[in-house]
Amino acid sequence: MPEGGVSNSRGTLYIVATPIGNLDDISLRALQVLGTVDRIAAEDTRHSRRLLRHHGIDTPMLALHEHNERQAVKGVLQLLEQGQDVALISDAGTPLVSDPGFPLVRACREAGIRVSPVPGASAVIAALSVSGLPVDSFCFHGFLPRSPGPRRERLQALAAEIPTQVFYESSHRILHALRDMVEVMGSGRDVCVARELTKQYEDVMVGSLADVLALVEADDMRQRGEFVIVLAGAGEPAADLPSSETLRVLDVLLEELPLKQAAALAARITGEKKNRLYSLALERHP
Repeated sequence: MPEGGVSNSRGTLYIVATPIGNLDDISLRALQVLGTVDRIAAEDTRHSRRLLRHHGIDTPMLALHEHNERQAVKGVLQLLEQGQDVALISDAGTPLVSDPGFPLVRACREAGIRVSPVPGASAVIAALSVSGLPVDSFCFHGFLPRSPGPRRERLQALAAEIPTQVFYESSHRILHALRDMVEVMGSGRDVCVARELTKQYEDVMVGSLADVLALVEADDMRQRGEFVIVLAGAGEPAADLPSSETLRVLDVLLEELPLKQAAALAARITGEKKNRLYSLALERHP
């Protein structure tokens, strides 16, 4: 077995990203791989057949979805052990990202079978790129819980997070999710709701949570399709204010002394930094 514990005598599992809407959003390498592997493991063979037919690919498919995943993994492993190459695709975007495939990849790693990515479309990255929100640091959470209680609890746990937060959501729950975000995060938090990305009715709504919620509530069409919610983080936490006793001392001294002297004496009494107290003095007694 070569370095890294991967056998060259076995097949390779390719993790192939496919379009999230527009069928032409697929890489040349993805087309080459899908056209030359021995088998394609697809989340929904009927759905994926449209993509393959569009690009003139007739590679045999097998089904691997959330309902048969554990059983299907055994069959795919057998093919790979026999030296056949297999491509894993989901209905849209990059496999394993809120889609089936994790047990298969984990099993291949444990068996020493090569796993190779063929990168491409991802709804998460597509939405981030047009959101206008910070993307230097973000956290992807997949789908929020379906039930109201657990959904609000999850949002409350994320309310103080600084990085941009990204979620998937369905048409059945988009209004509930946005309303809960307003309740938990506040109506002024910036958000981007990207609907039907790269499809005919692509719609990217940006603004405050209150504004975007109003847009979605007012238009039934904007409640349909597949959604990515890109939510602004909480921002940098505010610096802790001095204690109430420190502020009381500062206020008493300001009644009798000039700002600079009051700040200097308050710093000696309380141990706070003089410059910070001087800035506070300017704010409290301009």
